[in-house]
Amino acid sequence: MNRPNVIETDRTGQVRSVVRALSLLRLIGASENGLTLTEVADRAQLPPSTTHRLLTTLEGERFLRFDPAAGLWQVGVSAFVVGSAFARTRNLIGLAKPYLRRLVDLTGETANLFVESSGHVVCLDQVESRFTMRAITQVGGRVPMHASGSGKAILAFLSAERRDQILGTGPLDKIAKATITDRSAFTQALLEIRQTGTAFDDEEHADGLRCVAAPIIGENGQPVAAVSVSGPDTRLTRERLPDIRQHVRRIAGEITAEFGGVRT
Repeated sequence: MNRPNVIETDRTGQVRSVVRALSLLRLIGASENGLTLTEVADRAQLPPSTTHRLLTTLEGERFLRFDPAAGLWQVGVSAFVVGSAFARTRNLIGLAKPYLRRLVDLTGETANLFVESSGHVVCLDQVESRFTMRAITQVGGRVPMHASGSGKAILAFLSAERRDQILGTGPLDKIAKATITDRSAFTQALLEIRQTGTAFDDEEHADGLRCVAAPIIGENGQPVAAVSVSGPDTRLTRERLPDIRQHVRRIAGEITAEFGGVRT
């Protein structure tokens, strides 16, 4: 028998009761209106007595609340306070910087972080390639969304209504010789981006420049930014694209996860 003052841990060193309590908090947080004791115990695959002890402990710390009229356990105010602190303190640029460096190490090309702003994407941060010939968009630079990999990556995961608000409904401006200006062709390109999780700019913004991008998705399922790799077509050859797409999508997914968002 375990002594009462011994903290029970598993082989990874995690405190089992803490892990279980956090699991219950996630279960209840994922429900629409809350869960009964029986529902929580069934979903957590724990005995009702153990489940009740954990729930009342979380209730005592105000991470959960019990609605006696409905018989439901619901998220409490302390969970909101902690979540709000995370929302206040997360810094997308600081969070993404190590991942941009990794992208440069993996691909040898310039890695960028873009956000949407009035029909354009703005470069928030960048880690440059070690090559002399690099991408032309610098930090603070603006690129039309429809003519950039990052812009298309963001647009592809927005609703059609939101896209129309950003781009309007008329013809798309021709920025370079390869810019997609036909609306139906552009819509089809966005559908393909949603399927693959990555966008490709094949000299659509500037002649001789290519870019591969993927979205960073927020907790509400909407794109908050995009991460990309860009460089001259002499180095971003079509033979390299499959590997670069894989790297960019994986890094975007890792940033999304650390940001608290939803992976595509």
